[in-house]
Amino acid sequence: FVFKLTAAKQQDHFFQAAYLEERDAWVRDIKKAISCIDGGQRFARKSTRKSIRLPETINLSALYLSMKDPEKGIKELRLEKNKKVFNHCFTGTSVIDWLVSSNSIRNRKEGLMLASSLLSEGYLQPAGDTAKAAAEGLSDTPFLDLSDAYYYFPDSGFFCEGNSSDDDVVLKEEFRGIIVKQGCLLKQ
Repeated sequence: FVFKLTAAKQQDHFFQAAYLEERDAWVRDIKKAISCIDGGQRFARKSTRKSIRLPETINLSALYLSMKDPEKGIKELRLEKNKKVFNHCFTGTSVIDWLVSSNSIRNRKEGLMLASSLLSEGYLQPAGDTAKAAAEGLSDTPFLDLSDAYYYFPDSGFFCEGNSSDDDVVLKEEFRGIIVKQGCLLKQ
């Protein structure tokens, strides 16, 4: 799950993700940033809290930790769709149901807004074509309250078995050179 970026000064930078979907998300976001900058636009990540006027009383980080609680949180499942098996994930409907049952929201419409905030801030990730299309702006809302829209926690160990969701052809190349800095990528 390695990809390479070549900088303007012909410097190669290699990035390695933990799994295919993480690599795809990084590649998609980097391509979006490149096309934005090439188009003469300033690239900046928009704050969800500002763009949808999320109340200051809502702590997304605390809500995320509650959602991940092994006993009272959202149950991670093994789901199957279109000959693919999604491990350690859950449906959009289960997220909204959990938010309602935990009294975090008053109705499903508020739940969509809050879940969209969690998605935009990186606390939830889309899995599968339906959720990914919505997150990329091909739907009315970035988050879908559907039983066939799958999501996962970024640090859950999510992986997909079956057909590859990789849209880009990755060329096999021998990686050479010295490691300038080695570390771990985190995406918010």
